[in-house]
Amino acid sequence: MPQESPFPNIKACVFDAYGTLFDVHSAVGKYDQRLGDVADQVSKIWRTKQLEYTWLRSLMKKHADFWQVTQDALDYALDVYNITDKQLRNELIEAYLELECYPEVPDTLVKLKDSGRQIAILSNGSPSMLEAVVKSSGLENLVQTILSVEMVGIFKPDPTVYQLAIDRLGLTAAEIVFLSANAWDASGATAFGFCVAWINRFAQRPERLPFQPDIEIKTLAELPGLLSA
Repeated sequence: MPQESPFPNIKACVFDAYGTLFDVHSAVGKYDQRLGDVADQVSKIWRTKQLEYTWLRSLMKKHADFWQVTQDALDYALDVYNITDKQLRNELIEAYLELECYPEVPDTLVKLKDSGRQIAILSNGSPSMLEAVVKSSGLENLVQTILSVEMVGIFKPDPTVYQLAIDRLGLTAAEIVFLSANAWDASGATAFGFCVAWINRFAQRPERLPFQPDIEIKTLAELPGLLSA
């Protein structure tokens, strides 16, 4: 007998962007030779600080858009290693507008679109950042809706961010599956009430939070098979 779908009534797939659809480390990857032995660490610190600043700004109620946060985080990471090359700094930040998507993403989105489901992005990214990276990855004809936290002025995992998907798509939480490779984001979406799949690309341990996603998968390629026809 066919296996029962964990997501039987899904009408829309809503994706986190950074780390889920797009490889956040691909920006530094373009310049790893110029950064030398510290390239991987610069990229990791950049990403860590980027997330920390979103949470801190949300808690302090001192919002700035993700473009500013991303630049501040990069400047911190470069300062850790005393990297003062302004041209390299500017090239790195511009590379964030052209991040590579993960290899399975285009085919997965095609299958979802062919199934008649809505495809949306719900991201911390500013509208201009998201539009740029979607276009550079050739996904503009697959992603139908782009939702940015700038519409509410606070970062994920604040519940008002997840509410954007319900309001814009005109669906209930039970009709939406939210997908993120960020465990904290998956927990936030679960706490909100979405059906949630955690894309655990790097075999990370689950968060020690009471809000566990419905399912854990390794790549987005597994998603279409989890949805009922």
